[in-house]
Amino acid sequence: MKKISLFRIGLVSLAVILFFSLSAGTFAAPPKKQQFYEIKIYRIRDAGQAATIDKYLKDAFIPAMHRSGISKIGVFKPVEADTAYGKLIYVFIPYKTSDEYFKLVTILENDKTYQAAGKDFIDAPYNNPPFIRYESVFMKAFSYMPEFRVTAYNTPVSERIYELRSYESATEAKALKKIQMFNEGGEIGIFEKIGANAVFYGQVLLGSQKPRLMYMTTYADMKSHDEHWQAFRNSPEWKTISSLEEYKNTTSKTKAFLLHPTDYSDF
Repeated sequence: MKKISLFRIGLVSLAVILFFSLSAGTFAAPPKKQQFYEIKIYRIRDAGQAATIDKYLKDAFIPAMHRSGISKIGVFKPVEADTAYGKLIYVFIPYKTSDEYFKLVTILENDKTYQAAGKDFIDAPYNNPPFIRYESVFMKAFSYMPEFRVTAYNTPVSERIYELRSYESATEAKALKKIQMFNEGGEIGIFEKIGANAVFYGQVLLGSQKPRLMYMTTYADMKSHDEHWQAFRNSPEWKTISSLEEYKNTTSKTKAFLLHPTDYSDF
């Protein structure tokens, strides 16, 4: 009897603890699953190729992505002053899972509407291709920002600035340490604090120049861009974490690309 009573008391106690714990919200919701991102980078020769790609993306690719359940596709071009990296078109595609990415080829092959609307691009003549070459970079979202985010602005599309950054590292260990600097180290938190609206942070899984990470922040205009980066550089938190020995030499090459969204981009 004594053992049975103690057992019952234990069960009641456990139930009470669980009730109050749940009521108080001490059981945190499970973390969001990290999304995956693809950036396609088209290298083009002239305005003719640019026009063909614009038509393909606007009339064929983006509508097909919407039909497949991906509601936001970003398309960007370098600002007029940023000519260091040639003529490029960037396409940002978010995926909820890696399976979505690997199934995309089959989805597009079976989408007759897409095939018809994109014929001039897909089946362009060999001696008049719509691009020089393109590369695809596939990434996994950082754990401290597991989903991409879109920010709305009132400024004209032509004035909005999206800054894409690429950080290469000398070794895999240094690359992981740089990602830790963004996450646990607090670098993402600094961007949040100063209001530099991040679109995504991603670890490159497939693509060139590995090991590396990429991320994108966004601003209403160039003046806002300059002011936010000045605030970042002057941030006491940034000065503290950037001086820590564990984060020294975590990047070996940094590239920054200043972009405008196209008028048909979803954001």
